[in-house]
Amino acid sequence: MRTILQKVTLIVGLLISSLVMASSTFPTQEPMGGKTFGHSVKHVGNGIYVFRWWVYRNFFVVTDDGVIISDPLNPKAAKLMQSEIRKITDKPVKFVIYSHNHHDHVSGGNVFKAEGAKYIGHKNMLKQLEDHPSPVLPTPDIVFDDNYTVKLGKRTIELSYFGPNHGDSLIVMRFPEEKILFVTDIVTPRRVAFRGMPDFWPDEWVRSLKEIERMDVDYVISAHGPESEPAIDPASVIKEQRVYIEDLMTAVKKAMDAGVHSPDALRKQVKLPKYENWQYYQQWLPMNIERIWAFYHMGW
Repeated sequence: MRTILQKVTLIVGLLISSLVMASSTFPTQEPMGGKTFGHSVKHVGNGIYVFRWWVYRNFFVVTDDGVIISDPLNPKAAKLMQSEIRKITDKPVKFVIYSHNHHDHVSGGNVFKAEGAKYIGHKNMLKQLEDHPSPVLPTPDIVFDDNYTVKLGKRTIELSYFGPNHGDSLIVMRFPEEKILFVTDIVTPRRVAFRGMPDFWPDEWVRSLKEIERMDVDYVISAHGPESEPAIDPASVIKEQRVYIEDLMTAVKKAMDAGVHSPDALRKQVKLPKYENWQYYQQWLPMNIERIWAFYHMGW
């Protein structure tokens, strides 16, 4: 059971998260799409830090015996995170946890090899990395099937696999004391699904989120979000994401049952005004619609 001090620390971290944004952001000089990359670090309580690079997030946890990190993103971001960790502790990174096999989240792993880090991931990553190897992505040293618990110092992180949803190696990471869940790609608060939903199975995505909703979780750290978004959200965002996918699938299926079978026509006809204030609604909703058309029309 969490102590009162732990609860207060976490709540205070949530309240001041937006206030420290400006002071904890360090812009780089590499433009993309008219914007510059930047990185920031936020302490959300009890030695848990959220690291942001551009629109990606991961975490690192400082313990008495070393540091645990999640997705090392890419070499440049990983080096920036390493420098931020060094501002807080001189203890080495002992474990690097991969959320899944997609290279945009995990390609910075080599940065921590010199510290003797052990790499952890779902067993399905082994075949995926064999098929699509990367010189900057170390193969996991520790693999598991459904569940695994990382222990270091006095900290534990519970890793859970819910089957295929976004690829077939994605796991979620839970801090049992704080009841915080780190989720990659399948929960991005207040944003429609990413473009054409690459490597997503919509029905399995919904099933997985229903199972995740039953976990003992109070807060969510999502692996995507711009600088303006908070580093941590209430657990209700899990359900909000699921309901969006369900609403999207229902709307597309209804239109197809009514005789609209062309993906181009569906993109123009199907609207979800409930979500028009979500990020990328105008740009990505048509792509989301076409992906759901493919699911119903092609079984894919």
